[in-house]
Amino acid sequence: MASSIRIVAFLLSLFSLGGEGARQNNSTQLISPGSSLSPISGRSSWPSPSGHFAFGFYKKGAGFAIGIWLVGTDKQTIVWTANRNDRPVTSNAMLRLTSDGKLVLSDRERQENLIVTTGTNSPTDSAASSASMLDSGNFVLYNGRRGFIWESFNHPTDTLLGGQILPVGGSLFSSLSENDHSTGRFHLNMQPDGNLVLYSANSENSSADAYWSTGTFVQPKLQLYLNATGRLVLINSTNWEEIHVLDYDESSKTNYKNGTIYRATVDVEGIFRLYSHEYDESTGKFQPSLILWQALDDPCDVKGFCGLNSYCTFYDNQPNCLCLPGTDYADSDQRTLGCLRNYTEVECNDGKENTSSYHMITMENMVLEDMAYYEARMLTVKECSRSCLEDCNCGAAVFNSRANVCVKLNLPLRYVRRDPKEYSTAVFKIGNSHNNTNLSIPLNPITTVVTDKKVIEQILVLTLALILFSCAALAVSGFYIFKIRLLRYKRLTEINGDLELADEELTLRAFSFNELRRATNGFKEELGKGSFGAVYKGALNKGKKFIAVKRLEKLVEEGEREFRAEMQAIGRTHHKNLVRLLGYSAEDSKRLLVYEYMSNGSLADLLFRNEWHPAWSERVTIALDVARGLLYLHEECKAPIIHCDIKPQNILMDEFWNAKISDFGLAKLLMPDQTRTFTGIRGTRGYLAPEWQKNTPISVKADVYSYGIVLLEIVCCRRNMDINVRAEEIILSTWVYKCFVGRELHKLVGGEEVDKKTLENMVKVGLWCIQDEPALRPSMKSVVLMLQGITDIAIPPCPTTTSM
Repeated sequence: MASSIRIVAFLLSLFSLGGEGARQNNSTQLISPGSSLSPISGRSSWPSPSGHFAFGFYKKGAGFAIGIWLVGTDKQTIVWTANRNDRPVTSNAMLRLTSDGKLVLSDRERQENLIVTTGTNSPTDSAASSASMLDSGNFVLYNGRRGFIWESFNHPTDTLLGGQILPVGGSLFSSLSENDHSTGRFHLNMQPDGNLVLYSANSENSSADAYWSTGTFVQPKLQLYLNATGRLVLINSTNWEEIHVLDYDESSKTNYKNGTIYRATVDVEGIFRLYSHEYDESTGKFQPSLILWQALDDPCDVKGFCGLNSYCTFYDNQPNCLCLPGTDYADSDQRTLGCLRNYTEVECNDGKENTSSYHMITMENMVLEDMAYYEARMLTVKECSRSCLEDCNCGAAVFNSRANVCVKLNLPLRYVRRDPKEYSTAVFKIGNSHNNTNLSIPLNPITTVVTDKKVIEQILVLTLALILFSCAALAVSGFYIFKIRLLRYKRLTEINGDLELADEELTLRAFSFNELRRATNGFKEELGKGSFGAVYKGALNKGKKFIAVKRLEKLVEEGEREFRAEMQAIGRTHHKNLVRLLGYSAEDSKRLLVYEYMSNGSLADLLFRNEWHPAWSERVTIALDVARGLLYLHEECKAPIIHCDIKPQNILMDEFWNAKISDFGLAKLLMPDQTRTFTGIRGTRGYLAPEWQKNTPISVKADVYSYGIVLLEIVCCRRNMDINVRAEEIILSTWVYKCFVGRELHKLVGGEEVDKKTLENMVKVGLWCIQDEPALRPSMKSVVLMLQGITDIAIPPCPTTTSM
């Protein structure tokens, strides 16, 4: 049976090719060198012998493009476009087949090769002697012996025609819109494993990104073939044996008539469909097209049909893209472009979400098909919602009432749809709105008219007595407060003397709270605010020495001597790439740290906020400075210190643009319960090592992971997550690895001139640092040696799902 099928298929192919060859010999209109086309003057296209197809200029926006279309349809049907992503040409353009056998498109002063012939034998084979538009819809170039040296069938865009094959590894990409045939948002891939799969164009072609397939992955080396009678099958590329027939209405074959055109197209909305165009001899036109088969019936099943942070639902029997709660359309006129957040995100506080700044919105029958980072068994949707609300990393969660399972996901969301058949409930974290409305409340003072003179005298005497008593009380209180402060200061001085270091240069100074309040002018000028507290600018020595004063919060409630001893221990950490701790204040429950003032702000300001970015050589130096600072904390201190919050905001620049790590001692001072639970993750989202989410012991390798993210940000001068770029570039680590594998590292730095070897080394180091397994990450000593070029760097494996 299989052999008979192969013979029939072979005979059909011979019949099709034989008929086409006969037409070439008898009626094919040859296009000779020197022939030309123009959009508006003279001839604008070359037709096929039957007139069913034409090759030439067609209208594209305000200009023109080169392509092949079906002639005689009510709606123009483009089946192939040349250089589809190029900008349209003007009405002055000209397409000509040159005397040296090249098809050239010129537009005023701009000239480019539209099709370059590719001969394989002799020089005479490499130049086209003629061309032709065939009745099959295939545009071909011939050599001198009338052999094909180029054909449009070998370079499909979004469509296969009868007799055309999509080879192993070939793809069809949808058009951007009905009127713009540039590369669109979806593609059909004939994979080497034999599976025919539909993906979103900007995906990684993983199983999670697929939304339809033939499931034929057990049979490698298959090709997709559309024969002349409209049969769409997967065939073996070596013997043409039919392996799989795509399911369509068998009765449609009986409607076949001579002259019917079949095409299989990945449409704009991402659905692969098989069409027939039946030619009506009486009208000389094609009848309206019929859909014989389609891969999907519901456009909302197409992953990526709606853009980021939006979901697909049916309205008036049409697919409609709606924004998820907390977002608005990026472009209300093009709703498939997705939605952007409409609230300001509140910074995560020591790994705990500020729950008062957010609320949760519930939606039923929602399907979220993005990769979840957390899954747990919970009893109610309320528990699932609460878990997401308290989790800094969570943007949405889905609760399955049948399995009692809660999964949590990061933003942005790519694959969301509403399905009435689903028994799942989705919850979305939304920032609370802040209305700065000034309410003007009219004051209605009450005027009391007192007519009794005696009463007025009594009120005055009572008021005077109260004032005198208050003054006396304030004087006594002030005296005792002064005595208490004086005794406490003497005691502090004695303790400080006991703990003073031998090296005066590294001895920390114990300040009183009043000293620092005066130095900061009442904590007036705030330099910034982080998870540990606010930082204020101050000055000592009559304004000659600037300092930065940090008011700490949520610290260990320990005794004064213990806190001062810990400060002295941190004071021993002295390195040129660490922000130096000058002193502290510990009075009552007040805890303040005094640092050297860093005049040039943070690394985050340099990379993300300024219009200009540091030069490449400066970024390389900054990366090494940070690595050396971490190496000191991890391996060269008396007791290793894990920073726990490495990020560009905690890397400061001094007056000479040296990078210094700040807040390195605060890891020792946080409340102990902040490392016990998942919700107590310490650090900042985007820079957290995977082990924080697994409740496993934290080591210095957690800092290595954070450094890897920062290193990639330094290379690319962008944040590790940015939704204002193409979908494939949103997650920095994903994009970096893709460029690394594709040998396209130049994309990471735009048009900037950089040392290619140094760029490659920095990328490889960054990718090693962000491996999921701590054991795979290098030590900071190895990182420094690799960045200096002293140690060779192996090819890093792909970072796994946590970092991707």
